[in-house]
Amino acid sequence: MKKSLIWAAMALLGGAVSFVGCRPVASVSNSLELPANPLPVRFGDPFVLHASDGRYYMYGTSMGDGFEAFVSDDLQQWDSCGRVYQGGGADQWCVDCFWAPEVYERNGKYYLFFSANYRENPTHEGENFKIGVAVSDAPTGPFVDLMNRPVFNPDYPIIDANVYFDDDSGRCYLYFSRCCYKHAVASEIADKAKADGLFDAVEESWVYGVELKPDFTGVVGEPQLLLCPPTSLADEQAEWESRSVTSGEVGRRWTEGSFLFREGDTYYIMYSANHFGGRHYAVGYATAKAPLGPFTKAANNPILQENTSTGGDVMGTGHNMMLRLPDGSMVTVYHGRMTNNPDERVVFIDPLRITGDSCLTVDGPTTGRR
Repeated sequence: MKKSLIWAAMALLGGAVSFVGCRPVASVSNSLELPANPLPVRFGDPFVLHASDGRYYMYGTSMGDGFEAFVSDDLQQWDSCGRVYQGGGADQWCVDCFWAPEVYERNGKYYLFFSANYRENPTHEGENFKIGVAVSDAPTGPFVDLMNRPVFNPDYPIIDANVYFDDDSGRCYLYFSRCCYKHAVASEIADKAKADGLFDAVEESWVYGVELKPDFTGVVGEPQLLLCPPTSLADEQAEWESRSVTSGEVGRRWTEGSFLFREGDTYYIMYSANHFGGRHYAVGYATAKAPLGPFTKAANNPILQENTSTGGDVMGTGHNMMLRLPDGSMVTVYHGRMTNNPDERVVFIDPLRITGDSCLTVDGPTTGRR
């Protein structure tokens, strides 16, 4: 996108904001009224598809043996489409733990990427997650498995599929997270946690990217490591990415829920850190000049986090995506938890901005009407 179009999109978003290292944006009202937060949709890991029929379809972690979807004409009212994918059948590769669906419209078909436990588990691992894909003629399903196996089968569990289609090269890329399971990593953070009597070891999840075959039946080449937690206490990202460990919440550091998009000549990858079930779940981002990096984490991370420490009532904000609206503006869709019901995940939509120096910010979390 040309630089003039970038600034036009920013003008549509509106709202002056000031962050360290970020250029302020002029305040202009958004042409689309955003819904009141939280939305009346109660699931995690939301993903919204703006389909060719003009409607918005939202998918999320919603059923133990598949997925439910919701539909809206205006982002305001959301109606259930019911079950759109059924998994866990005796003749299917996927058993349970159906997580993080994302749906893409390509060549008149709809493709559902998701995570689930793989039935093939000869070593009886406690976490045996892989990524699958299902296809449908409609965004409301029913989606059926494209093949009765995962897209590919690395020797570690993986979750949180995200797909990027690169118009310049004609290639597509799969982004995913290696799970924390049996992945203890040496770091100064782990050493301190042990010295403080919190945890003997700290497991980590890392974000990878790999080229995806055009027919989605496999990958091309080996996955490339893109993002992982800092190893040094002096790293400027270490404090916020380690809060679940340093607070004694859990002996794991996550880098997951990645979402990649491009604006101008810059690739942005958004990601979530900390325990997805806790109050410290938060969102950061990194930038690169190519789909597989190398990526540099942003100095203004985290860009979305709990607001309870400043008098608000939202915590556990994460697993987000970027949605570009018809007027060119951008919003981020994510889940969070309200303090009056911390065990339930609910969906939020808030404005997302990019300033001229490639600085990404989120106006949130917000509650009620903007």
